Amino acid sequence: MTVYFIGAGPGAADLITVRGAEILSRCTVCLYAGSLVPDELLGRLPDGAEIVNTARMPLTEILSRLARADAAGHDVARLHSGDLALYSALTEQQRGLRELGIAYELIPGVPAFAAAAAALDTELTVPGVGQSLMVTRVSTLSTDMPPGEDLGSLARSGVTLALHLAAHRTEQIVAELAPHYGADCPTATVAYASRPDQRIVRCRLDELPAELSAARITKTAVIFVGRVLDARTHPAGTDSYLYSHARMTKLREDRHA
Repeated sequence: MTVYFIGAGPGAADLITVRGAEILSRCTVCLYAGSLVPDELLGRLPDGAEIVNTARMPLTEILSRLARADAAGHDVARLHSGDLALYSALTEQQRGLRELGIAYELIPGVPAFAAAAAALDTELTVPGVGQSLMVTRVSTLSTDMPPGEDLGSLARSGVTLALHLAAHRTEQIVAELAPHYGADCPTATVAYASRPDQRIVRCRLDELPAELSAARITKTAVIFVGRVLDARTHPAGTDSYLYSHARMTKLREDRHA
């Protein structure tokens, strides 16, 4: 039997992958991450499936539930929001399952920053403006950042940032980023990306605390910071080589070489 860790996507029930949906449809036990996973996804489970909300469960109890299901011969769906590679608290569960000798498999999902970019109708890597995206967060009492990964240090490169789990620390964000990006740097915040209650706030970096406070956005949001968010002000630098006459000519020459 197998425990399938499935990235449920950013919120919309139809943004789970085809593979994730297929596996979900045949798992008779499902442990899911509370309000972060839409109830509509649970409807993909087979009739009579055991459904467990892990929102208030400690790791030991989660592992115990997984072990009992495995011993009973059940495949288990362990649903996480977004994609498993980012802020999913996956590592400690993997360690526990390995110690118990229980097989598991990872099924990737659509990350929140991708859904947020779609909501903004924007590409995050625009030629001549920005070709890198850094996904990070801020230090909190519960999760500190390792040495060298504070926002000020990361901001020195000037790349576009996607800040997760940071909407409650806007004053800190401005203080650490403004010296590197400028107070007038464009930002875009997407709360509850892809969900019916999705909200978008666009503003300058120095306006971020006031704007998010006014919108009452304090969690479940991705904050983007970078000049790429206003790429239309750089028309000379936004044409990709992919569609250029030079590339078409080279392809023709290579074909006849």
